[in-house]
Amino acid sequence: MREAGVWIDASVAGAWAGQELGERATLVQFSSAFCQPCRATRRVLAEVAEMVPGVTHVEIDAEAELDLVRELRILKTPTVLVLDADGQVVLRATGQPRKADVIAGIGKAVFHIAERI
Repeated sequence: MREAGVWIDASVAGAWAGQELGERATLVQFSSAFCQPCRATRRVLAEVAEMVPGVTHVEIDAEAELDLVRELRILKTPTVLVLDADGQVVLRATGQPRKADVIAGIGKAVFHIAERI
């Protein structure tokens, strides 16, 4: 996972998949219909979001949200963005993530907010 430094308007993010941003972090997954690694990524992210309080998983259909895909320069699926509580992208990864990497990304998102306080 690498730094991204992009801000996503929380009101827009809340409209994705009808979900609000997580209190501590949000895992945003860009997927496509025939993407096999997207299914495994969905399971990993959903499991981590269920395991860690204040973390939400939002899945976005990349084909249905082309303007957003272009704006964020999503080039392949799955792409995962880890947002802090304010909606800032603190990490970005492509491909199927390992659970340990996702948990580390959440830690970075939480720490990122703590640094600004």
